[in-house]
Order: sequence, then C-alpha cells, then structure tokens
Amino acid sequence: MSPEEIENIIDSYLENISAMNPEGWVQNFAEDALSYDPVGEPPTLVHEGFQEFIGQLKAVFAKLEANKESIFIAGNEAAVKWTMKGVSKTQKTVTFEGITVFEINEAGKIQTTRAYWNPQTIIAQLRS
Repeated sequence: MSPEEIENIIDSYLENISAMNPEGWVQNFAEDALSYDPVGEPPTLVHEGFQEFIGQLKAVFAKLEANKESIFIAGNEAAVKWTMKGVSKTQKTVTFEGITVFEINEAGKIQTTRAYWNPQTIIAQLRS
C-alpha cells in the first residue's frame, strides 16, 4: 500500500471517531482486527465491541474532535500523534493526546491498533 492510501485509512478512522459514527468507524477494520486501547488493557475484537466503544463516546460527549498532528509511515504500519478535544454533555471541555500505532493489512483494512494514552487524563478533566 502507498503512504497516501494508509494515511487515507487513518483519516477515515479519525473522522468517524469525531462523528461518533460506529458504522463508518468499523468499516476501516479487518473482520478479525484487534485493538489495544489503551495499551496495557486486554485487547478487544473491534467488530464485537465497536458499538459499545462509540456508545461510550456518545454517552459522555456532545462534541468530539480528533486531530492528527503527525504521522510516520513505514511499510504497512503508521504511528500517529493525535489530540482529541471534546465537550461533555455537562459542558466540560477536555483535551487529551496520545500516539496510536496502526498495522494495515494487504486488503487495506486496519488489522491492529495500539493506542498509547492515559484515560485518567479525561476522567480528571471531567471531574474538575
């Protein structure tokens, strides 16, 4: 795959998170894709847990914006530095950041994600 194709897949992934669109988001993934989000937690099978994942976002956030700050592509993998900004349903503003490593398979689907970020950052901002 070309670097442009890989970047387009990742852009679609981020756009669908921002839109909190479960169907569009999961279409980026292989049927047997795994997500380590965040790294350190047990992996999830994306196609089994995608409605729950996006549902959690919708339960907390009125607005969410995912921004790709940097992308580094090597072969069929990419590391993306990102920042998320959101407004909760209680009107609290949150900002958090991380790095996600994507493995793209030969069919042009995300096979694995490994997200490096700290969920406590969001929780602390929501509680403040």
